[in-house]
Amino acid sequence: MARSRKTSKHTRTQLPLFVEKDEDGFYVVECPLFEGCYTQGKTLDQALKNIREVIKLILEDKDSRKILHSYKPSELSLHTITV
Repeated sequence: MARSRKTSKHTRTQLPLFVEKDEDGFYVVECPLFEGCYTQGKTLDQALKNIREVIKLILEDKDSRKILHSYKPSELSLHTITV
């Protein structure tokens, strides 16, 4: 007997993330799509797991779901410069 899994309609939405390794060796991850959406982890895997949890919490808010629904980038890139 196959079990059906309840899945969110947003399970396949790809979101932009910024990842930096700080001076203490922790990975800091931010999703710029949502205000205040950031976390950290001792490893990259842990930081990515944590940001998924933060995003799930943020998406409990109706306004955040509207932002996600309207997010349709035609191009996304990250550039750096030396100053």
